[in-house]
Amino acid sequence: MLELEDIFGEGGPLQRALPGFNLRRQQVHMAVRVAAALARREILTVEAGTGTGKTFAYLVPALLSGARVLVSTGTRTLQDQLYAKDLPLVGAALGRPARVALLKGRSNYLCRHRLEQAAGQGGDGMLERITSWSRTTRSGDLAEVSGIADSHPVWAQVTSTRDNCLGTRCPQLAGCHVALARRHALDADIVIVNHHLLLADLALKEDGFGDLLGAADAIILDEAHQIPDLAAQFFGAHVSSRRIDSLLSDVQAELAKPCGLTPEAHARSLSSVRAVQSAVVQVYAAAAGAVGRIAWTEADSPLAAAVGDLTRGVAVLGEALRAAGEATAVGALGDRAGGLAASLGRIAAVGELEGARSIEVAPSGGELALAAPRGGRFALSLLPFDIAARFQALIEAHPCAWVFTSATVSLGEDFTPFTGRLGLEGCATLKIDSPFDYPRQSLLYLPPGMPLPASPQFLPAVMDVALELIEASRGGAFVLFTSHRALAGAAALWRQQPSRTAGYRLLVQGEGPRERLLREFREDGSAVLLGTTSFWEGVDVKGRALRLVVIEKLPFASPDDPLVRARVEHLEATGRSAFREYQLPEAALALKQGVGRLIRSEEDFGAVAICDPRLTARSYGKTFLAALPPMSVTRERQAALDFLLRHAPPAPARRMGLAP
Repeated sequence: MLELEDIFGEGGPLQRALPGFNLRRQQVHMAVRVAAALARREILTVEAGTGTGKTFAYLVPALLSGARVLVSTGTRTLQDQLYAKDLPLVGAALGRPARVALLKGRSNYLCRHRLEQAAGQGGDGMLERITSWSRTTRSGDLAEVSGIADSHPVWAQVTSTRDNCLGTRCPQLAGCHVALARRHALDADIVIVNHHLLLADLALKEDGFGDLLGAADAIILDEAHQIPDLAAQFFGAHVSSRRIDSLLSDVQAELAKPCGLTPEAHARSLSSVRAVQSAVVQVYAAAAGAVGRIAWTEADSPLAAAVGDLTRGVAVLGEALRAAGEATAVGALGDRAGGLAASLGRIAAVGELEGARSIEVAPSGGELALAAPRGGRFALSLLPFDIAARFQALIEAHPCAWVFTSATVSLGEDFTPFTGRLGLEGCATLKIDSPFDYPRQSLLYLPPGMPLPASPQFLPAVMDVALELIEASRGGAFVLFTSHRALAGAAALWRQQPSRTAGYRLLVQGEGPRERLLREFREDGSAVLLGTTSFWEGVDVKGRALRLVVIEKLPFASPDDPLVRARVEHLEATGRSAFREYQLPEAALALKQGVGRLIRSEEDFGAVAICDPRLTARSYGKTFLAALPPMSVTRERQAALDFLLRHAPPAPARRMGLAP
């Protein structure tokens, strides 16, 4: 049997299957340690620097182990890559074919029952395309239908949610694509899921299609830095007015036809619908016309009273509907209302030391025809402060190997910002540095003389720095911001200076779908992209298309955000340092993600500019700098310009007219 060194080494099966594949000692080190964790069924957290090749470093030992392995990813894109490309390639190279299943959340699969209900509703022709495709598809994965965006209204018409799925009551259960995908997953050697689905299976157990994790020998979580925040969402509660509206709409549709209720129960159900609608209006009124997210802490506030009325109204509706009997569609809606009432009850009853409650209110056109005044929408949320004990209990309930891996789960040698939140204290850890030559390939520029971020002169100064660097790099730049307000201001400043910007194509987050912006950025080669949070991580632009990253300021979470404020107050009330234990580590890891966008291969060169003067003026700046790759550092303007000029592509003819 080949050793891992031989598999990854010169002339090994991976090199024979992949032209250009080279031995990386860091990759072998990680693979050996993952193999040991799988054999011992231990918990292991690995930080693998960019370029380590961590995907193959866990796939190879997973295939060789003969174990039943779940691989969980942060995105559907990575799921598809593992399933369609990486696993088939590694399996063929090793001569170890495996039964592999790809399993997505239920909202990705066609629901035949809801498609029948949607028939005849017209639209832009997409429904007819889906109906035609439904006759031939085997997987039911809507990704097979070209041209259908996640935001297309037809998506919600033809898929089910955990709320509206009829489960075993569904007349189309025999052909249910979700149930079929789950059965395939239970029979597979390797199952590729995403974090949302994994956590739903761990924390909720409400889908009714069996325990996905029951027979797993190992669970590998890629992009694991996302897990603490996602787990907090799953352990919390969330109720949106859209969810309430969907329930009321379905109830009214069923009550409009013979449904098995007595006249008295039917009348009581209609009355309950009206009571819920009235309670929704009262929630809006209690929010006092606010737009955005606001905290909700007072137990005797008008909002608490309104949510209490809404909770009782939804519970009464559920009881009235269940009078039709468990086996009926109306009875199923009663169960759905009961679940909704339970979530509302959790939010209403939580104590101030347990979690942060908030309501987010936004105006919108017509999304809540039944319940919301003037078409607005709201969401009530509960996020627990401490999930460590609950997450640890989930792991103990599934005593298999657990491998958490990401490029950003430690600050220096300290893993506790990650492991502490998940209750993984004492677990084995491994830090593997990137194989890239950061001092040679990259430069960190800290521009001197910058105003403080609170100054009105800060954003103009950031854009002056960015424009000068962009001219030196001849485009190929990400300019990353910590807020949408700063992003909008920067885009306006850019467009006010056509004499400096006309030669570069400007792409702005929010002015097009994320994937389209990235595709156009890569294809252009000299574009400039302005982005916020979603471009700080999970974005991979290899090669010369990206040679400059400008970061506006240190990514501290906004202290005005009610959830952030509530967590800070909770930590301080318990005698802990909110800044040292929460705000600083979170910001340092976020900065590490943003800087990590630049160098993605051995051939990449480029510079990162961080415009926040606090990085050098405040003592905590050392924590940020220690978290970053070992780049060369300069505060000299000319040194930064010279570095960019050396690595810039040849100057093209000015492409006038391309800037929007």
